[in-house]
Amino acid sequence: MRVLLNKLKEVSSAVLPVVALVVILHFTLAPIPGLLLFQFLFGALTIILGLSILLFGIEIGVLPFGNHMGASFVKSNRMWYVIIIGFLLGFFVNVAEPDLRVLAMQVSSVMGGYISVGVILLVVSVGTGVMLSLGVLRIVKGIPLRLVLAVTYGIIFLLVIFASSDMLAIGFDASGATTGALTVPLVLALSIGVAALKKDSRSSEEDSFGIVGIMSTGAILGVLVLNLFVKTGSVTGAAALQEAHSPSLFGPFLSEFPGIALDSLIALLPLVLILILFQKFKFHLKAQVIGKIIQGFVYTYIGLVLFLVGANAGFMNVGKLIGHTLASYDSKAILVASGFVLGMFVILTEPAVYILTQQIENVTSGYIKRKTVLLTLSIGVAFAVGLAMLRIAVPGIQLWHYLVPGFAISLALMFFVPNIFVGIAFDSGGVASGPMTATFVLAFAQGASGAIESSNILQDSFGVIAMVAMTPLIALQVLGVIYRLKSRKLKGGNA
Repeated sequence: MRVLLNKLKEVSSAVLPVVALVVILHFTLAPIPGLLLFQFLFGALTIILGLSILLFGIEIGVLPFGNHMGASFVKSNRMWYVIIIGFLLGFFVNVAEPDLRVLAMQVSSVMGGYISVGVILLVVSVGTGVMLSLGVLRIVKGIPLRLVLAVTYGIIFLLVIFASSDMLAIGFDASGATTGALTVPLVLALSIGVAALKKDSRSSEEDSFGIVGIMSTGAILGVLVLNLFVKTGSVTGAAALQEAHSPSLFGPFLSEFPGIALDSLIALLPLVLILILFQKFKFHLKAQVIGKIIQGFVYTYIGLVLFLVGANAGFMNVGKLIGHTLASYDSKAILVASGFVLGMFVILTEPAVYILTQQIENVTSGYIKRKTVLLTLSIGVAFAVGLAMLRIAVPGIQLWHYLVPGFAISLALMFFVPNIFVGIAFDSGGVASGPMTATFVLAFAQGASGAIESSNILQDSFGVIAMVAMTPLIALQVLGVIYRLKSRKLKGGNA
């Protein structure tokens, strides 16, 4: 109970600034209808409670499970085992990932079913499964992370030449959607479990991070390869900007609950089945240990449902309305500045961000403080949302104008920062673009796009998640440069 209360206190301090920002906008630039405002406030309470329970469940259930999985990879000492099990784990977890399913349904809807939900889930999950296997294999064999990332993004940039603008945005958005609240904790724990068994403690720390970043590239590769065979140039999507207002305070929450409860159950079932199979044939854990892990999965399920219900029912409509209102002002600087501030606060409510930053502090024994990483992430995502709003407001700015130079800078920085910061940066890019980005920020962008005549709702909405996933790569590696300079200064002073 004490641990849960601490989580509740920590989460409240992160969510309340977002609530305060919306309330301030309500009384100044973007008034919100009374019922909608109360639904937002109730949604905030649901998110706080849900996120606290979710993080508690992940800590006692998902993380230990991932650590045991990672240890089994190393102990097996069989290449085929690492490749096959890594692929299956990556495939099934991503097929069930709620964020990816939401994105797939949005893509299929706006394309009028030209590309089905099943096809999107299949190509993305195959890509992430392959890259997760490669990520685990990299740790086991000691392959440099820089080499894997450089080759992978080299292939991606080559495929970008042949990609349509729509599929480019969808691919990079999918890379963010694959790293949701369930996938990230498991994959991080998996990599830490593998790295922890390495004899060299320094390489163990460095290899603990980077696997999320490698895995997320599989989504981009999957979509871009699909684009080589499926052309979307003749597809014209249609998306109406709809404002859904329920006559009752709890109506949207009751409406969202059944679907989210089912999706979350589907998301967790593959993990539970893998746990049961590995307990029978590999783990052989004591009843007390396996019981606690299962208890953690139950808490994880309850927290995930509450969090997603609060985000979808309480935040989406408000985000869309605020975006539309701010974009209606003559000065588009208001929209860009508001996007910047929104990005700075919303990142603090992402569940996977909490998991990653805590793992960073634990693995580095406090050398890299989680508060420092959170601040750096906030600044990076603030620029991401601000630049995304600028793209909506200014005709002619294309998504690739941001992504190509942004990723080029990220790849160049790899050779000037400590190894551990490379892994942390590319992992952070994935975890930054979670369910809050897919709901509140995406809705904010859709609302803003709908208010500007020169903007295309479909083209400008897709790509926001990609921006949020890209800027942390630069921000965290710049932090790595600062750490390196600081370390050299201290060594010089000691000398």
